[in-house]
Amino acid sequence: MANSGGSGRICSVKGCHNSYRKLKKLLDNECYDHKPATRAECTCPKPFKFHRMPSDDEGKRKWLAALNLKFPPRNIHVCSFHFVDRQPTTENPFPELWLGYDRPLKHTENYEGRPGEESLASVPTPMQLNVDDHACTSINSASSTQCDTVKPLTLMNDSDSNLYTGLPLHTFHILVAVLRPHANEAYQTEVEQQILLTLMKLKLNLLIEDLAIRFCISVSQVSRIISFWIDTMAVVLKQHYHNVTCILDCSEIKYLVAIAPCGLVMFISAAYGGRCSDKFITCDSGILENLKPGDEVMADRGFLIRDLLYERQVNLIIPHFANQTQLTEEKVTCSRRIANVRIHVERAIRRLKVYKVLSQTLPITLMPKIDKILRICAALVNLHGDLIREAEN
Repeated sequence: MANSGGSGRICSVKGCHNSYRKLKKLLDNECYDHKPATRAECTCPKPFKFHRMPSDDEGKRKWLAALNLKFPPRNIHVCSFHFVDRQPTTENPFPELWLGYDRPLKHTENYEGRPGEESLASVPTPMQLNVDDHACTSINSASSTQCDTVKPLTLMNDSDSNLYTGLPLHTFHILVAVLRPHANEAYQTEVEQQILLTLMKLKLNLLIEDLAIRFCISVSQVSRIISFWIDTMAVVLKQHYHNVTCILDCSEIKYLVAIAPCGLVMFISAAYGGRCSDKFITCDSGILENLKPGDEVMADRGFLIRDLLYERQVNLIIPHFANQTQLTEEKVTCSRRIANVRIHVERAIRRLKVYKVLSQTLPITLMPKIDKILRICAALVNLHGDLIREAEN
């Protein structure tokens, strides 16, 4: 049944929970670019808007057909996330994106078989996709194109969104809204699809040819889109951290991670070669420049950086070593408390490794961008729910 409620207007699309209440809550938050002004006071675009179903009979019929609602509400409103142009336009007047159900494929007339059957030959191959750089490459001389036979991936709920992007669906929509002003108009593919394609590469580390088939574009264009959005997101999502009091750890593929006491990724270093020691990475990464006298840094026993921190009047907290003599009860209690806090570091690193591009073989074409990929993945991890609250629940 479509969304409805007495507490304000709600988007009528299946599975979408955008409402005026949620919009008001988002607008009451402080704007990152215009602090201390709120989102409602600044000049930034609203996270989303609501659009009412047209009053003419033809418009109503097409809206209802697109929404596919079994029991449509009396007043139908759809948020801007479901429109190609973020609002009804002459070219795209009806909601088309993330409608909460699988839309049927359009059938071709060239297949000589029973009506309604799909030809296996109509599914493009990587060789066909590599013909040129247009969003749709003709399969034959008829008017049928790849976009007629292959439906781009649609995220319908949080489960789908977490699977393909590592983010809840609402968070993915917000990310798209933030990145949209930075889009490259040279690409014909919709901005949402470009960002989804890039996140799928980071999350699942799919082959470029696989993504080309899924999104109905050429292999070379997939490569360029991924390269463009990695460069763009690395700039847009870049964070500067000050007054760092953190927990340090090094991952197996040699990058330094600093986690705040609340579980957020505060700092992530560049990638290093496998022979670099933890001490060298700590010294070379630039994390020490963010530490101030009086800060406390928690690390594992393997971090032999006390001398580096002592020069900056920073205290190092590590579990006590068990030598030949048994630890006192006080030291055991202290070590247990440190271990309990360090659990959050492991959880944060596990969140990072959800993005398989960091734990699997990286294509050689992406090796020059590994540092940007690390920053993007760390920023995406911070878009999740609060780590400490999640652990307590």
